[in-house]
Amino acid sequence: MMVLVFIYAYIAVLGLIMGSFYNVVGLRVPNGESIVRPPSHCPNCNRRLGIRELIPVLSYIFQRGKCRSCYTKISPIYPFFEALTAALFVFTFHYIGFDFEVLVAWALCSLLVIITISDLHYQIIPDKVLLFFGGLMIALRFWLPTEPWYDAFFGAAMGFGLLLLIAVVSRGGMGGGDIKLFAVLGLALGISNTLLTLFLAAVLGTIVGLMLVPFHKVKRGVPFAFGPFIAVGALISYFYGETILDWYVTTFF
Repeated sequence: MMVLVFIYAYIAVLGLIMGSFYNVVGLRVPNGESIVRPPSHCPNCNRRLGIRELIPVLSYIFQRGKCRSCYTKISPIYPFFEALTAALFVFTFHYIGFDFEVLVAWALCSLLVIITISDLHYQIIPDKVLLFFGGLMIALRFWLPTEPWYDAFFGAAMGFGLLLLIAVVSRGGMGGGDIKLFAVLGLALGISNTLLTLFLAAVLGTIVGLMLVPFHKVKRGVPFAFGPFIAVGALISYFYGETILDWYVTTFF
């Protein structure tokens, strides 16, 4: 029991650290900045952050959400995505257990956290991030193939082709980043779950968009970040897609 508690705690800490790193990647890469230099610093006073200011989540709490030097407010998005990454890593291990497939799930969660951060801030899903995770997913799927083995690669081709078709038909209604993202997601999800992800993302995006229109947070005809809805849809599909599809077939056919 104590060993299992230690493993969960270790994974949670790992998730917090990686979440902090993913904040850097999601915010810097779209601007063409290095993820190494300059070191972490306050964007207002440019002071380099010390070790005590780089502890995920806790530093934000202890500093009451402000820079120690200039007292500028720190966005709560930083600790939110740190905590979210930790929660996803722990949940993934709890759900999958001691199986190498957990590596695919962690890679998927990592990708989705990064693209959500970048899409929320810049409405951009960086090609460099997609290329890295695309290569990683291909390597993982050769090592940990789906059943049948071609499902992942057909899923990638279908995800890319379907989103490209939607973009052409809607004349730019779907961004290039979303198209390439679905190619990468297909490697993790396979054909059926990739389709389910698109359906869930569209439903969630429509519902939230309609709810935000009266508050002028979203304007009709003006593009908004679709990446977060894709991320939620992909996570639901990865973990519960088989259950959802079985329910659908049993209920309606």
